[in-house]
Amino acid sequence: MKGLTVAAGVLGFLGVALGAFGAHGLKDVLTERGSAGTWQTAVLYQLVHSVALLALTAYWRGAAGIPSPALWAGWSWTIGVVLFSGSLYWLALGGPKLLGPITPLGGLAFLAGWALVAWSALSAK
Repeated sequence: MKGLTVAAGVLGFLGVALGAFGAHGLKDVLTERGSAGTWQTAVLYQLVHSVALLALTAYWRGAAGIPSPALWAGWSWTIGVVLFSGSLYWLALGGPKLLGPITPLGGLAFLAGWALVAWSALSAK
């Protein structure tokens, strides 16, 4: 669980930093490429899942221990941020279009994580 809490902190920190960098340091580049919306989507999903990850660890810390499905949910979200947001950041900066198919894999990891949260709740005693 400590690893997931660290991941939440790191992903949250980077989400805020990348959001600010995109709005200020990369504003001209992203505007010129027409990819500011893509950058904002990456930041949004990263921050939402960072907060969800923190809430997940806080909730289960108060319980008897984090159940396996919830643990897998946390790691699914972490992988989702790397694949989904990471590929969008790269594409927004003009990375190779072959990265495009990676983005939906990150989305699937997000979905798997949410399904695992529901499973954890349903299977909790």
